[in-house]
Amino acid sequence: MTGVMVCAAVLAAASLYGVLHGRRSGRVRMRGRDEGKRLGPAELGGAFGERATLVQFSSAFCAPCRATRRVLGEVAGMVPGVVHLEIDAESRLDLVRELGILKTPTVLVLDADGRVVRRAAGQPRKADVIAALGEAVDGRAGDGETSPI
Repeated sequence: MTGVMVCAAVLAAASLYGVLHGRRSGRVRMRGRDEGKRLGPAELGGAFGERATLVQFSSAFCAPCRATRRVLGEVAGMVPGVVHLEIDAESRLDLVRELGILKTPTVLVLDADGRVVRRAAGQPRKADVIAALGEAVDGRAGDGETSPI
């Protein structure tokens, strides 16, 4: 009987973790560590957009990275002055450590000055990326509030 209770408790804990992890994955938000962080084109290895830049950290065998690449490419094509840069996390471990990238895909939304406006760990939804870009372009970023994108 004790074994059944232990199995039920472990199953309940794993289910709760799965639900919470799924709700947070892909959510675009502002982290305290990102506030005021500014990146330059030389660090990222590409030219920034006039209005905003979408920076994606990917790895070779990451299936969600391919879908994220497609979504960010579509959004960058829709919004004038926005550029999508993709960085191979495995070849840029120094930058990954500096920015605290823990999983791929991770997307950083930068404003025109290179300030980190929002971050998404996991595959973000297209509507959320567009909302974060609105904040980057309008200059309403950095208010510390969580924006579900």
